[in-house]
Amino acid sequence: MKNWSDIAPAGRPFIKMQGLKNHFVIIDGRAKPFKPSVDEIKYICDIGVGPGAEQIIVIEPITEHGHGAYARSRIYNSDGTEAEACGNATRCVAKLLMQESGLDSLGIEINFEVLKCQRDGENISVEMGKISFDWDQIPLAEECDTLHVDIKDVGISDGVAVNVANPHLVFFVDDFDAVDLATVGSRVQKNPLLLKSANVGLAEIIDNTHIKFQVYERPGMLTMACGSGSCAVVAAARARGLISSDYAFVQMPGGTLKITYKDDRSPVMSGPAEFCYSGHLAI
Repeated sequence: MKNWSDIAPAGRPFIKMQGLKNHFVIIDGRAKPFKPSVDEIKYICDIGVGPGAEQIIVIEPITEHGHGAYARSRIYNSDGTEAEACGNATRCVAKLLMQESGLDSLGIEINFEVLKCQRDGENISVEMGKISFDWDQIPLAEECDTLHVDIKDVGISDGVAVNVANPHLVFFVDDFDAVDLATVGSRVQKNPLLLKSANVGLAEIIDNTHIKFQVYERPGMLTMACGSGSCAVVAAARARGLISSDYAFVQMPGGTLKITYKDDRSPVMSGPAEFCYSGHLAI
């Protein structure tokens, strides 16, 4: 009788991880480069035919911009586009690389910037870099007050635009459950003011250190959690004077992240990262 390991195809190894129920397929492309095509990305992310993931992460050698980093991480969305950032994915990659290296802190190059990651008890923390409220950095099609963006839809208005390496538009509401975020978010993402679309977040302030939150992410899906979005909503709440604390717990369907601001533009995200399983890709 053959062992199952002899029957299964010996393709490229991968590890699947999750951070607050955001699922990622992580592939090591350092010794053997991996440049997935759009069709391959869609295949891997499709739970019906592949391992299933919201994003694929490829670990690569650092570039000239990654001085001091342990490795580079590239993030691919399920539609084949490359993402600028993903906080939940970064925590997962950081935990994996810490297990590999035996280090408790290391830098990861993402989008040509180095993010410092370290163990935080049972969690992983990531210094997410500088955020921006500048309209041309979001980017928006025209100059406007980014703390009061004039985009309206049923149940929402008066958004806050903020860039956390990727664009976010956050709306604060009194009744979180009264808004159909999937329907509203898909319409808002197509607004011509948003040059690169945006991750659309819906938030309800619970108290000075707790925010209820969910994101309709690019390329068009509700997610259980969003790390960069959590940084965005705390920054937006502080900038609008809705909270005064320098930290907040962001409660999402997949779980809770703690976001701390060392200053008005430098968020530190802390939360869990978990291994799911490993295998080989049949591609």
